[in-house]
Amino acid sequence: MKPASLDLGLIGNGSVAALVDAYGRIVWGCIPSFDGDPVFCALLSPTRHEGGDFAIELEDFATARQHYLTNTAVLRTVLVDHHGNAIEITDLAPRWRQYGRFYRPVMLVRRVRRLAGSPRIRIRLRPLADYGEHAPEITWGSNHIRYLVPGFTLRLTSDAPVRLVRDGLPFRLDSELNLVLGPDETLIEPVASFVRHAEEQTIDYWREWVRYLSIPLEWQEAVIRSAITLKLCQCEETGAIVAAVTSSIPEAPHTARTWDYRYCWLRDAAFVVRALNRLGATRSMQGYLRYISNLASADGTLQPVYGIGFEAQLAEQEMPALAGYRDMGPVRRGNLAWLQQQHDVYGSVVLASTQLFFDQRLTTPAGIAEFEQLEPLGEHALKLYDQPDAGLWEYRGRTGVHTYSSVMCWAACDRLARIASHLSLDARAGHWRACADTMHARILDRAYDSARGCFVDTFGGDRLDASLLLLAELGFVAPGDPRFVGTVEAIGNELRRDDGLFRYNAPDDFGMPETSFTICSFWYIDALAAIGRADEARAMFERILARRNPLGLLSEDLAFDGGEAWGNFPQTYSHVGLIMAAMRLSRPWQDAA
Repeated sequence: MKPASLDLGLIGNGSVAALVDAYGRIVWGCIPSFDGDPVFCALLSPTRHEGGDFAIELEDFATARQHYLTNTAVLRTVLVDHHGNAIEITDLAPRWRQYGRFYRPVMLVRRVRRLAGSPRIRIRLRPLADYGEHAPEITWGSNHIRYLVPGFTLRLTSDAPVRLVRDGLPFRLDSELNLVLGPDETLIEPVASFVRHAEEQTIDYWREWVRYLSIPLEWQEAVIRSAITLKLCQCEETGAIVAAVTSSIPEAPHTARTWDYRYCWLRDAAFVVRALNRLGATRSMQGYLRYISNLASADGTLQPVYGIGFEAQLAEQEMPALAGYRDMGPVRRGNLAWLQQQHDVYGSVVLASTQLFFDQRLTTPAGIAEFEQLEPLGEHALKLYDQPDAGLWEYRGRTGVHTYSSVMCWAACDRLARIASHLSLDARAGHWRACADTMHARILDRAYDSARGCFVDTFGGDRLDASLLLLAELGFVAPGDPRFVGTVEAIGNELRRDDGLFRYNAPDDFGMPETSFTICSFWYIDALAAIGRADEARAMFERILARRNPLGLLSEDLAFDGGEAWGNFPQTYSHVGLIMAAMRLSRPWQDAA
């Protein structure tokens, strides 16, 4: 086994998500939900007990290869030993339509079969509890094993001999084995037939979902994999979209930048919604906006991040029984960003909601009542657009009037004006247009440095920020506006290193950033194309695609030297950037004719 890496595959179904390493070992998975106890925590190096994984080990192992079944979230791993014996592991989380709703239990399904020779395997199922603090009590019956995790009892139902699994004993694989790990409920049909049905139905579901995506002509595989990844990061029970399914993968080697991303940042989620909307997957938008409506306070105020179950307080604490990714702690639970002021959230929610009013494919498009629910967000945006906040990058030690936050507040009022006009609410359209115009003029006056010929990160500031690459995408300036062109060129000169971009080039609370923030590279690619440098953008895009992991997934950060992945995984931001850049750069479908 090599040291832990982010060469991982994601399986999930909207209720649960798990990460499988290159050897077919489940090394991360939280129960019973995305932000629950990581019963599979081997990725973060438990120190007090062995395990935190679900491994199917091949004796005398030699090589492994892995792939997703085309257009699905079903993962296959092939292990080969030094004698040519081989096995195949199929991993999935069941998901399909049943009785007019989606069947998506808190369940992982594994099927193991012999491909060649007489392989000997060992099955090790070793969940841990309380963030690696305890090994759960185990009970068993004739065909199942129960793991008494606090608050949720896991049951493994299998046609493998219970003793061999319970004690981790090696044995010769001479027939197909099926393993179903889920709630403590009796499986009422033969496990083999359930697994076979679950695999067939889950494959059919994902291929049907993909078939209705409006994908670009080029880079179809990359876009499809990114779209499925985004879909797997939404908790369908509430509609929340997590920023990533992991906690505390460091942004760079040996740094204290280790954060818990298993929560719903309104900004990040809004980016996901807009990307999936571009692909025609509008169900995620409807679920997310239902989540937002359940968060809304009486006065319309919003904090930047919430729990997937609408929790407002996400107290941050270190978990001492986990040493961290490659022993690079600390491992954190919770995130102090919930205490911050980040004014861009108001624009993020309005932008995510706008398509509801214009998309005629929706059974019930939004109307006046929904518009009235958004107006308090516009009032907050108007009040806060020129006030200091922690900014997009969540500075913990300083505040400023951040240009991106101000522009997002402007976007809230601008979109409200457009929606009101669409609904023939002339008075409200006039009100919001006047507000947006006033904000626009002031932002231009305070955030544009005429001497340098570019926008800057804060009102009256002197630094650059990669989020300024979004000004044209948001409609604040035209792509050909010399002020935007100058900003793109300045960012390329100051923040770019090879094919990576720093978020900013100044020390923050934890020193200087060390790695490239992946979505910033995609923002830069998109901006290059917007200002007429499409060939350069395409070449850079191809090089970034080559730095995805072997299964096509991206983390939050990439090292400048060697391109190693760092940061939480898989990062929704990064896959949003990939989708948006691909759709801008791709040749039209007419070229295929």
